[in-house]
Amino acid sequence: MSKAQFLKENQKTGEVYAGLILGQDGEKDYHLFILPGEAERVTFAQAQDWAKKAGGDLPNRREQRVLFANAKAAFQPALYWSGEKHASVSDYAWVQDFDSGGQGSGNAYTQLRARAVRRLFI
Repeated sequence: MSKAQFLKENQKTGEVYAGLILGQDGEKDYHLFILPGEAERVTFAQAQDWAKKAGGDLPNRREQRVLFANAKAAFQPALYWSGEKHASVSDYAWVQDFDSGGQGSGNAYTQLRARAVRRLFI
């Protein structure tokens, strides 16, 4: 199947195709789509709620690296929440800088941007 045919059959209106994510540790591979819309000035908890209401999830750190590499144009040059809390600092969550490409952690009460993603497992 060609990429054009795949997108015709699987991409929903307003979505941006971001690429294939290879499963790790026995997980299935999947395709990643960015859902339309963006939240601005939201805390980590608000970003998670917003993503669920949009019909998706916040991307994990690994997915954010792919989003930066494959779909940077779909983002403002700003910090975006990931869906991952920091493992050792409970009030922090991971963020992706869509300007420089770096990842770091931020206080979960800081107001940043968010985009939701949809995963299509294969």
